[in-house]
Amino acid sequence: MPVITDKDLLIKLREGDELAFRELYVRHNRQVLAFAIHLTHSAVDAEDILQDTFLRLWTSRAQLPDIERFDSYIFMIARNRIMDHLRKVALQQRLIDQVWANISETSEEPAQQLDVRESKQLIHQALEALSPQKQTVFQLSRHQGLSHEQIAQQLGLSKSRVKNLLVETLKHIRVYLARHAVILATIFALKN
Repeated sequence: MPVITDKDLLIKLREGDELAFRELYVRHNRQVLAFAIHLTHSAVDAEDILQDTFLRLWTSRAQLPDIERFDSYIFMIARNRIMDHLRKVALQQRLIDQVWANISETSEEPAQQLDVRESKQLIHQALEALSPQKQTVFQLSRHQGLSHEQIAQQLGLSKSRVKNLLVETLKHIRVYLARHAVILATIFALKN
């Protein structure tokens, strides 16, 4: 029985053959996933990139060029998806960094004061979803400048518990701010 090559499968894929698509996925998904994990350092993001890569292949199947090496072609698609993802993450991180900078600055300029208020409001909204204990630990750390040890003594917790609560709280705030990146971008775009 002759071996079916990737090139044979691509010809069938152009015609809309779902079995050919599935076979290409089975042959190449692990390598694409490993590549995405290596570059993003996130299994969750890599899985999304993998799915997006093969979805892109399926939706553009009728326009596929003549491809000699499918593995190179699918990695090129994956690389482009990864680059888009990393640009998005970098933008979100810049916006989050700007929010943190805003809440720690004091300024006499009305525009800067508006940025500070809006940034504080977003963080306040993020904190509202957390337990009272996490809110208290965050307030003591960020607003009163207490050390982990001082917070632990004041609340009757271990120092490691305080540290864990702060890590969880900051992660929650970052995720919340990342979800609201469009709002943040609008705030800072209006400023400039």
